Amino acid sequence: MTRRSCAIYAVGVICASLLVVGIGLIVGQVFRTVMHERLKKEIVLVEGSRVFDSWKTPPPPVYMEFFFFNVTNVNGFLQGEKPEVKQIGPYTYREYRYKDNVSMVENGTKVSAYNTKSFVFLRDKSVGDPAVDNITTVNIPAWAVMNKLRDSFWKASLMSVMMGSLGGDFFTTRTVDELLWGYEDPLLAYIAASKPDVEKVFGLMYKKNGTNDGEFVYHTGQQNYMDYGRVETWKGESKVNFWTSEQSNSINGSDGSAFHPLLKKDERLYIFTPDLCRSIYMEFEKDVEVKGIPAYRFTPPRSVLASKEENPANEGFCISPKECLGTGLLKVSPCRKGAPVVASFPHFHLADSKYASAIKGMSPQREHHQTFLDLNPTTGVIVRANKRAQVNILMNRVPGFPKTKPLNETVFPVMFLNESVTIDDASAARVHKLLLIVTVVSNFPLIIVGLGAIMLAVFILLLYRARKQKNEVERIVFTKPLYATSTEDDKSYSPVSDKDKDDSHNGTYIGLTPKAEPQD
Repeated sequence: MTRRSCAIYAVGVICASLLVVGIGLIVGQVFRTVMHERLKKEIVLVEGSRVFDSWKTPPPPVYMEFFFFNVTNVNGFLQGEKPEVKQIGPYTYREYRYKDNVSMVENGTKVSAYNTKSFVFLRDKSVGDPAVDNITTVNIPAWAVMNKLRDSFWKASLMSVMMGSLGGDFFTTRTVDELLWGYEDPLLAYIAASKPDVEKVFGLMYKKNGTNDGEFVYHTGQQNYMDYGRVETWKGESKVNFWTSEQSNSINGSDGSAFHPLLKKDERLYIFTPDLCRSIYMEFEKDVEVKGIPAYRFTPPRSVLASKEENPANEGFCISPKECLGTGLLKVSPCRKGAPVVASFPHFHLADSKYASAIKGMSPQREHHQTFLDLNPTTGVIVRANKRAQVNILMNRVPGFPKTKPLNETVFPVMFLNESVTIDDASAARVHKLLLIVTVVSNFPLIIVGLGAIMLAVFILLLYRARKQKNEVERIVFTKPLYATSTEDDKSYSPVSDKDKDDSHNGTYIGLTPKAEPQD
């Protein structure tokens, strides 16, 4: 066997080996499985892990925007007219959040922490000065007190007189700062004098600046990557007690700050939010891209806040059969000290159309009022998010308060918030690097198959050239003919005489000598 033949056979063996190994690895998903197992081990809430520091102190900037609904026809509404509101905002704050008092519990399988938040006003991202701008809106303390006395006509009548003497009304005009961070309400101050447990200061964000929502205990994800960031207990309890069914009181999912890696499009993501006193879920909507990072967009479907008729599983969120609101609304009175507070999406997005139609100035738009999460499916990292929620007050007739007689039941919007975050450039660069490693390692079998395909092409070329050369060697090539025909110019001899052609003793070309006669 020649050296050339050995080389050809060697190329063939290498080609076959690469193709067999590469295809086998692709079919077996070996490298992808190895990479995924590595991610499951690295994305855990333990000291020194890839994500622990960013979980404790998230680097991307978070912004909180507040939009208020200024009431423009107070007197007309109290006389039975359709209410009119004008949206004013945003008043934007930079939100700083971090995990405080972090400690490992239960042999490192869980971690406890307090979610502390603080807010700093950003004038350049706001429409005005919150210390100066006035908003006319629902007098929430007054309606909270009225709602408490709904079942006692005589107490309600006395309180109605007292409210009149204190100058209280169903609506109030306050600065944005007062509405958000608190003001001393005359009615609450009067009640607090005899009931010390009553807080005399009211604000939508009162005691929420530089404070936390209580202790959370999270799963680290070491035992099961699907449990990464999942809330085990809140304030020492594994469920809440605000609602009327076991399912409704369950604490499901994460707190919205962490999600397990290797997300799938067909799964539901559960989030427990103390602001709503319940867990909600989100479902895949579409593929998006943020700063070059691929992501899945998850959004809460209509069924999350659907009525019990539309979604029977939501019946447990009805405070009573008489207090079960329609689709798109959630009455959160049980965790708001009995105040008639109703939560919804901004402008009653995803709610029954009758709620937006009842208020002049409502215009629900998916683009501006939808809550969503954009998550990288490989790592579970949040690359962009918008949490949007609206605070409303349920207003209707209250026995003992004559001024409420002209009122029809109205879910009155007070304000909505938009809490947003987009991954910062430094974090995005780290995610890009990690995704590149995952892609290269996971697709390494394809590289092997590609090399095998190249070697196959080389092998075929070498075989073709070897076969062609062999055929040329075996071909019989004749460079001369078997018989030659003489021509006048073809001379294979030389004349032996220079005599003229007419010499009788000389032939044309060859001279002949006569044979001598023998002598006697």
